[in-house]
Order: sequence, then structure tokens, then C-alpha cells
Amino acid sequence: MAFYALIRTFALVMAKQRIEYIDAMRGFTMILVVYAHVCYFCMDGPLMGYNRIFYLFRLPCFFMISGWLFEPMARRPFKEVIRHKAMVQLLPTFIFLLLLAPPPEFFRQLGTLKGGYWFTFVLFEFFVLYLLIARLGAKWRPWVAVAIALAAFCCARYYNTLHASASGGQAIVINVLGFLSVTLWRFFLFFYMGAFIRRHFDTFIRWTGKPVVLLAIAMTFFLISLTPHKESLLFEMFRFFVGGITGMSMVFTCFRLSESWLSKVHLSKPLQYVGTRTLDIYLLHYFFLPSFLLPYADRLKAFDSQFIEFWVILGIALVVLSLSLMASYIIRLSPFLGHYLFGVKYEPKDK
Repeated sequence: MAFYALIRTFALVMAKQRIEYIDAMRGFTMILVVYAHVCYFCMDGPLMGYNRIFYLFRLPCFFMISGWLFEPMARRPFKEVIRHKAMVQLLPTFIFLLLLAPPPEFFRQLGTLKGGYWFTFVLFEFFVLYLLIARLGAKWRPWVAVAIALAAFCCARYYNTLHASASGGQAIVINVLGFLSVTLWRFFLFFYMGAFIRRHFDTFIRWTGKPVVLLAIAMTFFLISLTPHKESLLFEMFRFFVGGITGMSMVFTCFRLSESWLSKVHLSKPLQYVGTRTLDIYLLHYFFLPSFLLPYADRLKAFDSQFIEFWVILGIALVVLSLSLMASYIIRLSPFLGHYLFGVKYEPKDK
């Protein structure tokens, strides 16, 4: 109840002229990100509480929405966009990484995952990649996006092996690839598809609005989610990309079609507000993850029930989310901190 009251109060300050179901979907996906990190850092069980299913569509949804929102910006001057996005994505990333892991640990965290802050770093790279391939002919853009994603997936498959055995000049190349988080460029296809859907939105709505198409998408996703991981590169590639595409399409369509229903059950505004603070939550939530629960994780696992695990982990995730939102609200009271930590652009009247 306290969480809902907090969100309901803060929702009053949400900006106008926003697409409500997009913000609600971002909020839903952000909750799943915190949920996944509770599983990993607090329960030592990355696949607990149905997280094995959430994994297939969680990040594809986030990158799809990011591409969808970014597509109109691609028409602006390259330097202007990159300068703005560097301020919003890169500067806060390194500031919070520095706070979370002060030197010398900071320098050891600059590999692929950036101490957990890889998403904002990789998203900035996707902005650059998209701006570059947007300048290609329309015929070549999708093929280049597919090639980048497939090459990155193969790189991710063998990166750890190469990293362990590399030496000399080869080690330098591997470390550069790690710093650039190239293995995570496999998510670029979802970002590109988000931008593609934005350009052809009427067609996308027309097709996904058909019950038979939505049912086929949902069935394909759930069939894929039931398949176990295998050693086969082609199978895992199929599972990752087809599972991600069907999952993000299903979630996006469900939020678009259920917008009025979410309002009736009073979930729309809370999810929308969370969706407008995804960067804040992502940067802050690591500080509130209750790692002290790790010794008690075995007790939860002993129930051997994904259903029980889901509700316990969700409860913890919502507490972490609430603390992150409160910290965000306090930090944003300072225009200086809000600007440099979250990239907020304050209007004169807000000062």
C-alpha cells in the first residue's frame, strides 16, 4: 500500500503529451529488471520465480522501446544527438559506477558488464550504430542490423574462451571488445526493430491487432520458453532472437490493447510513473539490493515452488523500487544533481 501511495502521489508530476501505454510498458519492464537483479544478487538464483521466461522478453522489450522512441531523433544532426545522449547515458553511468566501485575497483569494472551498468553504455552505442546505418540505403539497413546482431551473438558465444587464452596483441583486441561490450550488441536487432516498427506503425498495428496473429505470436513465444538451453549455436541463436521478437511483440501489443483496462484496475498511473523514471531506477537500485538476504535464499528454494518464489522476489523488488524512487525524487530536488546524475533538463521555472 505504501508503494502504491508513493507512486500515486508522484504520478501527479508526470509530464504531459506522453503515450501512456508506452510508459506503462517501460515501467513493467523496469520492474522485471529489478526483479531479475534480486534473483541474481540477493537469491543467487538467476532462474528463480519464472525469471527463465522473463529473460526471453525483458531486455528485448526495453531495447525495442528505446529504438521506437529514438527513431524520430535520427533525423537530427549527428553531433547534436550524440552530444545530448552522451550527457544522458554515459556521464551518469560512469558517475554511478564510480560511486558503486571506487578506484582501484572502478578500473576493473570497465569490462563487458561495467559493474552492472552496461545497459546505458550499450544503449549509447546503439544510438551511434543506428545513426550510422540510417545513412545507408533503405535496402541495406535491416541486413546490416541483422549482421551486427548475429556477429555479436557468435562473439558472445566464444568470448570467454578467447579471453582466457588470449595474450599479447590478441589480448588487447579482446579487452577492447570487452570495454565496448560488443558481445551485447546482439540486442541491437531489437533496438532496430523498435525503430522499424515506429516507421511502419500503422502496418504493425493492423497485423498485431488481428486475434489470430497475436495468438500465433503468443503460442510461439510460450513454446520457445518451454525449450531448455542446448549446446547448439544455431538453436540458441533461434531461441534468443525468435523468443525475443515474439515476446516483445506480444508484450507491446498487450499493453497497447489493454490500456483502458489498466486504468480501471488502477495500475496504469503507477506503471507510467515508473516508466518515466527508468534511468533513475536503473542507476540507483543497485545501492538498495538487499544482498544480506543471500544466506536465506536456500530456505526459499526449499519450497521448490516457482509460484512462491515469484511473489517473495516481487515483494523484495517492489521495496527496492520504492527506495530507488524516493532517492530519485530527493536527488531531483537539486537541479545540479538532477542534471548531471540523470540528464534532466530543467526549465527556468523549475529552478
